[in-house]
Amino acid sequence: MRTKEGGMAQAVILKHGNIRLEGRIEHNSGKRAVVVTHPHPLYGGNMDNPVVITVLNSFARHGFTTLRFNFRGTENSTGLYDNGTGEQSDVKAAIAFLKNQNIEDVFLAGYSFGAWVNAATVAAGAPVTDHIMVSPPMAFLSFDHIETMGKTGLIVTGEKDHIAPPGMIQARIKKWNLHSRFAILKGCDHFYSRGLDLLEEQILSYLMQIQA
Repeated sequence: MRTKEGGMAQAVILKHGNIRLEGRIEHNSGKRAVVVTHPHPLYGGNMDNPVVITVLNSFARHGFTTLRFNFRGTENSTGLYDNGTGEQSDVKAAIAFLKNQNIEDVFLAGYSFGAWVNAATVAAGAPVTDHIMVSPPMAFLSFDHIETMGKTGLIVTGEKDHIAPPGMIQARIKKWNLHSRFAILKGCDHFYSRGLDLLEEQILSYLMQIQA
């Protein structure tokens, strides 16, 4: 099990408007990168969350440049929590940062609150190649404002996740008319306390599939 980010991650500051977001980037060769967003900052979520690091590691193993950051008002990022609205601008700034580094394909992945923010950003037309959701918190936050959402290749949740219940997610996938790969990880709850290996395996399997 890998819960610590490998490689040589560099500190970066993502600037947009009067907001300064602290982040970490790990460069790999090639023109593909992923932005990974973290769980709810009001409940202790930040870019060092073990699930976030697991997702990063999975993409890094496939040669992606990886970028994570703290949402506004989290740790050393400036600004204040904005109930998901300003946080969408944070995600757009991270995507733009990578595009300015000549990255051609930007993937977007988020865990819990991060998945909720990302979903709204993708629904609004964010320029991403693919979108991965880990435990979208449909029993905790409303997804009703998202009427449709394309470019979503993978959705993962735990069998015992009461914040992101498999049944609620399945119904939403049907409503959105998505053809996403939907994985329910046996024995896992919302925090993947004993399921980080299963999560990493699922993401690695998906990346192998789309690159085959």
